[in-house]
Amino acid sequence: MRKERRLTTIILGVACMFAAHAQQTDTARTDSVRTEALPEVVVTGTGTEHLLRNAPVQTEIISRKMLDSYGGRSIEEILAGLTASFAFSEGDMGSQMQLGGLGNNYILILIDGKRIHGDVGGENDLGLIDPQNIERIEIVKGAQSALYGSDAMAGVVNIITRKVRDERSAVKDEGLQIDNSTRYGSYNDLRQHNGVALAVGPVTSYTNFQLQHTDGWQNTAEEYTEAQVITDSRNKTVNAYTLWQVAERLTYTPRKDIELYAEGTYYTKSIHRPQDGRHPSCDVYTYDLMYRNASASMGGKWKLANGTDVVTLDVDWNKHAYYYTYTATTLTDGYDPQGNFTNYFPYFAGQTSLQSDQQRLMAHLKGVFALQASVLSVGAEYRYDYLNAPMRTATGTADDWTAALYAQDEWNPLAWLNITAGLRLNQNGGFGFRATPKVSTMLSLGDFRVRAGWSQGFKTPTTKELHYRYLHTMGSSTFFNLGNTDLKAQGSTYVSAGVEYRGERLTASVTGYHNRLDNMIALVNVPLSEIPHDITSAYSGDGSSAIVARKYMNMEDARTLGVDANLSYTFAEGMTAGGNYSWLDTQAHEYNTQHDRLEEVVIDGTAHHKWNAYLIWNHRFHKKYKLGANLSTRGSSRRYYQNNGDGAPFQLWRLNTTHDLGTATSHPFTYRIEAGVDNIFNYVDRTMHPYHLGTNSPGRTVYAAVVVHFKQGKSVKLNKMSNLKTYENED
Repeated sequence: MRKERRLTTIILGVACMFAAHAQQTDTARTDSVRTEALPEVVVTGTGTEHLLRNAPVQTEIISRKMLDSYGGRSIEEILAGLTASFAFSEGDMGSQMQLGGLGNNYILILIDGKRIHGDVGGENDLGLIDPQNIERIEIVKGAQSALYGSDAMAGVVNIITRKVRDERSAVKDEGLQIDNSTRYGSYNDLRQHNGVALAVGPVTSYTNFQLQHTDGWQNTAEEYTEAQVITDSRNKTVNAYTLWQVAERLTYTPRKDIELYAEGTYYTKSIHRPQDGRHPSCDVYTYDLMYRNASASMGGKWKLANGTDVVTLDVDWNKHAYYYTYTATTLTDGYDPQGNFTNYFPYFAGQTSLQSDQQRLMAHLKGVFALQASVLSVGAEYRYDYLNAPMRTATGTADDWTAALYAQDEWNPLAWLNITAGLRLNQNGGFGFRATPKVSTMLSLGDFRVRAGWSQGFKTPTTKELHYRYLHTMGSSTFFNLGNTDLKAQGSTYVSAGVEYRGERLTASVTGYHNRLDNMIALVNVPLSEIPHDITSAYSGDGSSAIVARKYMNMEDARTLGVDANLSYTFAEGMTAGGNYSWLDTQAHEYNTQHDRLEEVVIDGTAHHKWNAYLIWNHRFHKKYKLGANLSTRGSSRRYYQNNGDGAPFQLWRLNTTHDLGTATSHPFTYRIEAGVDNIFNYVDRTMHPYHLGTNSPGRTVYAAVVVHFKQGKSVKLNKMSNLKTYENED
């Protein structure tokens, strides 16, 4: 390992020496700017468009250029590899995601400003996001915006997808565009993307299809069960799965000041799990998992007569259903349609049983108005959640609703000073009224920006945390996971301060933050007496399994304290190096009901140190051939857990190359070939099941991809350009 690190250090050192002695001309800077059609503009922090350097709320961005250079196979790889604040543990139920020490329930994931819907047991199925359809990713940490309510205590991740037409451009494309991306790698990993865009007059259509498949992998055959270690378990580290998704978006612009849209998606995913009858004490599966998602949305945008004020309306419906698909005859514990707990309910191979069906209806009305020295955003939201889980709730169904009003003002009293303040009024059907204020400020001092923010967050318990009653046998233990209708709503107070420098070649920032949560909800062990009588009277185990009762409870309090640092430097034409570092410390006070005392614990899954670094080189050898290379690394110190051991520290290295062929001006077709190696030094965490892994990487993998873009049509210059075009010369 020392030799490998020494070799890597030498490689990076030689590359940097070469870059430092390369010719650095103003022409290089001009050429690099011209490769970007538009400047980097962000919208997530305030809901209004700002140049990245002038965003009042600290925002991280992963651009399309960086996405293409890195070549990540999934959104998990992209976020873990290109930022240092995220941590992931992929599993059957979705991605166990952390941001700043807080998990899935506290991270709001948006696609074009709309909430993702795919919660499975508190985890997010990020397979809903097609990496090839991402234009950029914007990240805002903490509950810093009045625009977002529940789920945003740790931060907001906004996935901006590719559009047929960019309203900031002075050119309107007419005609047909077709994209195809096919990627294949180790473990039969297939990633397929197809996009078809058609623009005719005031109508645009974009159809997107994605397919993902992997055979999965096994990092170790060791498993601890029944107080012994077996060495021939068939359980995989990541199970085989197949998913596909199709999406359609129609846009109609009857006038230059009105835009209407309708869109919908359908998504399905099947996870195949190994059967192993040799060791009954292991986690033996007689069923696979299946997911079915669907969504439908419609809305519009109306630009008022002055050309700057905008009113938008969005209505969204989402459905996420989760099933067991049985592969063998199974006698299982569960609930009958009347809500009674029963023993040995029979299912046969080929049958399915619904575990949960989550549906959500949302409506959002928003207005943005330019005043004399400020921009005012006001809005109203309504959200209705419905849960149908006949096998996992006492009554079979549960529902919840939340309404909110908000106002946010971006005030510029001086040319170098911005103050953004907002207030969100929340009303929940079960937890009443709560107001959450936010305020942030930014000082513009030449190439420096100094930002500070204070905000409060509010999050009500989910329908699952309130009503779930779920029996699960794993290895030598039987877990009763119980909802809790006595839960309190959670609150947070977030404070941050940071400084950023954006010069001709160097970009650097350091931000510190403190996030305090009250009544944080967690699944904790409780006495067996907490298990409802109808469950204990029906359960008749054979005595070989230990019974563990776990219940959703409010911790007394929790806090996270952290520092994030980012650095990027352009040495010469086509060569850039950079990196990110995150330091984190977490602490929570948990009430131990068995010992009747408060205990101080570290929040599960957190690590004190995470980092990544990259070196990017691009060179055009011919007008029809461009070569790109991205050497990157990411790592983490030990991840802490209360049970089943800590996750080991790790560092992984990756090389991705891109080969661009053809030019869009001379031919309707352009091509790209990608090839790379992930985990170059073949590090594998072989911690036995069911203990925690630092990383579930299978070791060294190779991959290749072919991307084909076809464009046939014409470009029409618009008479009226967006105001944002005036920013192009400022950045």
